[in-house]
Amino acid sequence: MIADLRADVPVNGYHRSLISCQVACPVHTDARGYVRAIAAGRFEEAYLIARGPNPFASICGRICGAPCEAACRRGKVPRVDDDGRFVAADRPIAIRALKRFVCEIAGAEARPPADVLSSVKAFTPPVAAGTDELAALLRSSLDGRIVKADGQRVAIVGSGPAGLSAAHDLALLGFRPTVFEREPVPAGMLAVGVPAYRLPREVIAREVAVIEALGVEIRCGVTIGGDLTFADLRRDFAAVIVAVGAKGSRALGIPGESGPGVYGGVDLLRAVALGEPPAVGRDIVVVGGGNVAFDVARTLVRQIAYDTARTAARLRTTSRVRLVSLETLEDMPADTIEIVEGDEEGIERLNGWGPVAIERDAAGTVLGITVRRCQRVYDEQRRFAPIFDDRDRQLLPCDTVLLAVGQSPLTEFFKDGGADVEMARPALLQRGLNETTDDAGAVDGDTAKPGSDCVAEAELTTEPIECPPLDGTLPSRAGCPFTQAPPSASTSARRQPDSARRTGAPLAPPSATPETAPANGRVRPAGGC
Repeated sequence: MIADLRADVPVNGYHRSLISCQVACPVHTDARGYVRAIAAGRFEEAYLIARGPNPFASICGRICGAPCEAACRRGKVPRVDDDGRFVAADRPIAIRALKRFVCEIAGAEARPPADVLSSVKAFTPPVAAGTDELAALLRSSLDGRIVKADGQRVAIVGSGPAGLSAAHDLALLGFRPTVFEREPVPAGMLAVGVPAYRLPREVIAREVAVIEALGVEIRCGVTIGGDLTFADLRRDFAAVIVAVGAKGSRALGIPGESGPGVYGGVDLLRAVALGEPPAVGRDIVVVGGGNVAFDVARTLVRQIAYDTARTAARLRTTSRVRLVSLETLEDMPADTIEIVEGDEEGIERLNGWGPVAIERDAAGTVLGITVRRCQRVYDEQRRFAPIFDDRDRQLLPCDTVLLAVGQSPLTEFFKDGGADVEMARPALLQRGLNETTDDAGAVDGDTAKPGSDCVAEAELTTEPIECPPLDGTLPSRAGCPFTQAPPSASTSARRQPDSARRTGAPLAPPSATPETAPANGRVRPAGGC
């Protein structure tokens, strides 16, 4: 019997698809290139390769979800003993740690913004340089393949990774971006959502300073919908980019949830980041099993330790943080390192329990939270479909409950001037203002993909983003790297959840891509891991 044979004919870009680490990166950073440069001692070159498509290289070197490491082929190489017997699979290259190392030596952390920009503009990547590389964009501007803009003003709502990345690239293209941020500090959730023990504020400030050196204006403490309306932006700017991220905590909809003693997890992280003492008790339950839940729990542990040190009164039975999650340890979406370090810091985990109600006394004070056993979280297709055992319940006494079960964008400002924005669902912007008759349209940044698990995924949404009509003021996009179609699902790997790396569980199916593409191209904010 002759078996059927199948042959795949290599097409343009086939060789890139074989570089698994680069394919897995949301913006295809040449991880192979900078790892090899580090091995050869060419540290500045390594940094410039890492920063090629990514204005936040130093930040990603610390907190990126590292999908490149999950895809690294080194981690799939079998290890054998002296007799040739299989022992275990090898481990992936520590790509993220190497990026942090080289950024600390040659990046924004080590030299002034002007020096960084000078090096970037003079650098030509030796290998794997494509249209997503910053250097390629600069070369295209110099040789005339991209006609630079004439300083048209573009408003960007939100200064998170997507907003600042868009501002960075627009400034290089000749626009004058103005970023509006409601918080007193720039960088969005990087500054008020990621705890300082994971991401030092000095690193954020230095990365932002490089973007400001390009001529980007950042206005902090300005609320769209309050200080300015969305209609004001559409009137005063040639285009508007919405990049507000997901800063609102989601609720559970259980009895007793509304009232004192129950807070959103991201609200607590913001309060701590801005130096506002959180009004929490001494016996705390955090609901959630992801990285944000561990950020909240570990921040609380540090807050309790700080308060205890000040009063010199360590009462272990009344100073505890417990984390309740639906998932078992193997299925928790949080990174393994977060779980391990959380255990080391004294966070008590209760896996396999789901909240039913928050119990209060007659005065409304939180007494505890009732939970029930969760027998299954995902079905056979890895879809969220929890099954509970109502016969198995318990009351967890506590005085404070923190909810870290997801976030959603805050888009109330659309009420004044954005009524024509269509939402696929409350947390997902479906279409911008391209098809309106207004002079100023709006494109969407990280609102199209809330809850990204990687800084780079916040910078680069998988949804196509339509360019706004600027009445002929937008320069020709022939050859512009931001009009290239995003990679197909076959060549764009997403980060494998850490739980899948622990258990070998199958990946969730990738997000569906729209069937049709806008005729006027796609805008693609830069960034990468």
